[in-house]
Amino acid sequence: MPGRARRPAMGLMVGLAVIGVLLALRILSPATGQATWLADAARDFVSLSISVVIESLPFVFLGIVLSIGVQIWLPEGFLVRRLPKSPALRRPVLSLLGMLLPVCECGNVPLARGLIVRGLTVSESMTFLFAAPILNPVTIITTQQAFGWDNGILVSRIAGGFLIANLIGWIYSRHPRPEALLTPRFQEECSMEDHAGQATGKVGRSVQLFVRETGAMMPALFIGAGIAGLIQVGVPRDVLVSVGSSPVWSVAALMVLAFVVAVCSNVDAFFILSFGATFMPGSIVAFLVFGPMIDVKMLALLRTTFTAKTLLQLTVVVALCSAALGLAVNYVL
Repeated sequence: MPGRARRPAMGLMVGLAVIGVLLALRILSPATGQATWLADAARDFVSLSISVVIESLPFVFLGIVLSIGVQIWLPEGFLVRRLPKSPALRRPVLSLLGMLLPVCECGNVPLARGLIVRGLTVSESMTFLFAAPILNPVTIITTQQAFGWDNGILVSRIAGGFLIANLIGWIYSRHPRPEALLTPRFQEECSMEDHAGQATGKVGRSVQLFVRETGAMMPALFIGAGIAGLIQVGVPRDVLVSVGSSPVWSVAALMVLAFVVAVCSNVDAFFILSFGATFMPGSIVAFLVFGPMIDVKMLALLRTTFTAKTLLQLTVVVALCSAALGLAVNYVL
């Protein structure tokens, strides 16, 4: 038990130490034109990594707070009782739950973990996890503001996100052993929650859960942000932009870009707006659908909950569906 208590605190300390080192490097790195290419690359890496962390951090904490509300403060069975009994209807309803929770993909990971603890199946939590970042009001409004109703980008993003999330939920609802999709550590946490004592009260349990979830999420977020910064420094964007006019390669290029830059779904429409004059509409749609579901930062966060094999399968399914959607928009609309 002492080991369990130390792990979240250790993770939190590691995360704070990493961000402290990044900030120190950013402050101490030279800002003059005499800097070498290596110094410039290091400064870009630190700046990009910190920007991903700063952009994601508020939503991660919001997701943790919502997760605590679901796990501890909602009455037992409150959410499950209000969902349709039929799995075929429960998944669409869970997809639309994101309309009530303006949280981007970073915050939905701890919230989805809380939903599993409170009785949702793994496949149902996946449906929510992948639909909510796209079907939330902030994402819809920013996409409409960026692209309006032109080229069917907004409608394709909403419809594509809904369909892919429900397809994933349906696929994994047929898994014979859904618990095998989860990491042993998260299975252990679910078991601990089942046997959690009431002696500490709701406030005490909330504090314990906040520390535990923060300790689990922060290292993953920092690692994902670091990888995103490293890849962005190493991959020249000119290569991606050069294939913008190809119906096929433009889709692949912007999906790679979405995977690398790891921009939150609440603001990704404005990020990709500058590419609108160069890339075809289908590639924009693929970027806006694939990125909120799978990117380097999300994979690091999701690794706290799902096994590596599960994440590989999810990445392949989401990538194929997003590519098919992008190609359909390019060739049909």
